[in-house]
Amino acid sequence: MGRDKGSISYHGKSQREYLRELLVPFCQEVFISCNKEQIHDLDGFAVIEDSVEGQGPMIGILSAFQQDPGVAWLTVACDLPFLTQKTVDHLVTHRNASKLATAFHNPETGFPEPLITIWEPEARQSLLDFREAGYLCPRKVLINSDIELLEAVDKEELRNVNHAHEYETVIKKLEERAIFNKAF
Repeated sequence: MGRDKGSISYHGKSQREYLRELLVPFCQEVFISCNKEQIHDLDGFAVIEDSVEGQGPMIGILSAFQQDPGVAWLTVACDLPFLTQKTVDHLVTHRNASKLATAFHNPETGFPEPLITIWEPEARQSLLDFREAGYLCPRKVLINSDIELLEAVDKEELRNVNHAHEYETVIKKLEERAIFNKAF
């Protein structure tokens, strides 16, 4: 993307702020996962700093479990501009706490989507085991574990936006959705 994806504005505010507001009804507290260099840009946010640098989202999830290993963690990537309360509500409502995690099946990739997932406390050990084996992809943990896999309410809401050239297209689609929603 060429810049911090959490600072991008798709909804008239930073994506971080949008997601925090979106998640507040579902979480006791909302944290931003970040590395050491990002902390200075996160005044006003509760943060969990990565315990190890340069190992991606897996370390963000493990750092959350390091902070509190006895709770489930709802993870949401900052690059999901189409995500709405409807999808988060579906995930939370259909959570299966007896499984390692509850995640959405992404029809675009055919795989579980690890960064809109509820990770149960038992997932911590699996994440650690995979990391120790050299796998730093949380998706691999989901693929190889007993999880609750949900179908997406709206597959567009699982779409990651990773490139600067996609920004204008995303803004246009969000505006079209807003107009459509106001009409009904």
